[in-house]
Amino acid sequence: MVELDFQIPSAFDPFADAKDSDAPGTKAYVHIRVQQRNGKKCLTTVQGLKKEFSYEKILKDVKKEFCCNGNVVQDKELGKIIQLQGDQRKNVSQFLVQAGLVKKDQIKIHGF
Repeated sequence: MVELDFQIPSAFDPFADAKDSDAPGTKAYVHIRVQQRNGKKCLTTVQGLKKEFSYEKILKDVKKEFCCNGNVVQDKELGKIIQLQGDQRKNVSQFLVQAGLVKKDQIKIHGF
């Protein structure tokens, strides 16, 4: 009898080694979105900030800087999310970069 030497294929993860590297697709992005409420009213949400940041302090500074109201919402899947009144997408992105919290290439702005 002839012995056949073969190998059973296992699950291969092509992105396993990319998770640890600083490749372009592995960054943790900060997502800034706008949601339309009723009429002309809208809501800006910021998600994806690092967990070690104090969301309440960031919110306090943003509210004072842009004269808007807001709060921090805890979501089961997404974690903490900052909500602000009005369309504050550009203002918040500039604030986060100037404060040194995130780099400009880590911000994704969504919305109309």
